[in-house]
Amino acid sequence: MTKGIKIATIGGGSSYTPELVEGFIKRYEELPVRELWLVDIEAGKEKLEIVGTLAKRMIEKAGLPIDVHLTLDRRAALKNADFVTTQFRVGLLDARAKDERIPLKYGVLGQETNGPGGLFKGLRTIPIILDICKDMEELCPNAWLINFTNPAGMVTEAVLRYSNIQKVVGLCNVPIGMEMGIAKLLDVDHSRIRIDFAGLNHMVYGLDVFVDGKSVKDKVIELLTDPNNSSFVKNIEGLGWEPEFIRSLNVLTCPYHMYYYKTKDMLEKDAKNAQEEGTRAEVVQKLEQELFELYQDPQLDIKPPQLEKRGGAYYSDAAVRLITSIYTDKGDIQPVNTRNNGAIAGIPDDSAVEVSCVITKNGPRPIVMGELPVAVRGLVQQIKSFERVAAEAAVTGDYEKAILALAINPLTPTDTIAKEIVDEMLEAHKEHLPQFFQKVNA
Repeated sequence: MTKGIKIATIGGGSSYTPELVEGFIKRYEELPVRELWLVDIEAGKEKLEIVGTLAKRMIEKAGLPIDVHLTLDRRAALKNADFVTTQFRVGLLDARAKDERIPLKYGVLGQETNGPGGLFKGLRTIPIILDICKDMEELCPNAWLINFTNPAGMVTEAVLRYSNIQKVVGLCNVPIGMEMGIAKLLDVDHSRIRIDFAGLNHMVYGLDVFVDGKSVKDKVIELLTDPNNSSFVKNIEGLGWEPEFIRSLNVLTCPYHMYYYKTKDMLEKDAKNAQEEGTRAEVVQKLEQELFELYQDPQLDIKPPQLEKRGGAYYSDAAVRLITSIYTDKGDIQPVNTRNNGAIAGIPDDSAVEVSCVITKNGPRPIVMGELPVAVRGLVQQIKSFERVAAEAAVTGDYEKAILALAINPLTPTDTIAKEIVDEMLEAHKEHLPQFFQKVNA
């Protein structure tokens, strides 16, 4: 019997884990997983037990020889792993709720991966990811790190720049969600669709779209002028584009572009939602409560359809498809976050970008996209500057760099507001940002 593959999932108690397990079950013939280690921290122990027990029931139903291990010992999970997937949230959903609520007081969008929320999620997450990388160097130096933790672009940037782990790929379900959404709009099977993606995580554009190798971009752009077709992600409610704007832009937008091209509208909507039904984090907390109640049902042995409301649809498709393609040296094309290496002109070669790549056993080979259209190039470069400075602030604990990063971000109106938000959010997240407080106490 072959050794099979060992996969360690950090943040294994996540409500998304059944998605991942479903993906491993579906692709078992190509990807013979023998050991799946689900790791979490003490605060996530109860959720880990619930999700892990559901995972075992799902695998038992499928009749597959996959051993599921539940542990709080990250090092045991990492030892000799072939793939490490990361899907954790430092500070849990309570931290996300602060990220979303505090900026609203200053008239700034509070959002998980954009603006102040994206900055502070990065500041909390990057030191932990770099610790995981150190453990990987020692315990599984040949493993691939597949990061799904947001902000995925900034996290991939930090790993490439501040760790010795080069076998890292950042992953997001937005591009595959766009593919699926466009396939539905055109009433064709997803396998027939290909999009040339280029940009950054949550700032990615579709430069062209093909059905059976033939460009249908003009048709898709026309369909996107209908406000009902503007968002492909469950957790972002589309407001619809002005037809003249989207035609003239002449590329496919991702749902997160709403925050940049419709800042005032999205801010008003988010402020109203926060007041009436709570921030997105508070809504998700209720959703998660329902999901974990479902997960505890001993009769449940499939991924429940309610999970799609959580906003992570197609996660397993994207994650397991990527792992399978690396493992089998498939050479298919997928959009991932990886080192630019000249694929997108105007972005440093050593920076992380989200771009269509050929996936091989040696990892993603970015497809050269050249210059981005003039209309979108500046915004992408501005967000890359934000990610670079934010990653540096996360690693160094440099207070001034944190303010600079937020002031660079186009969602922040002034440097003064950037400083006020950073001050309040540093205090609110003090427990999870030791790097900013150690020097002060020294």
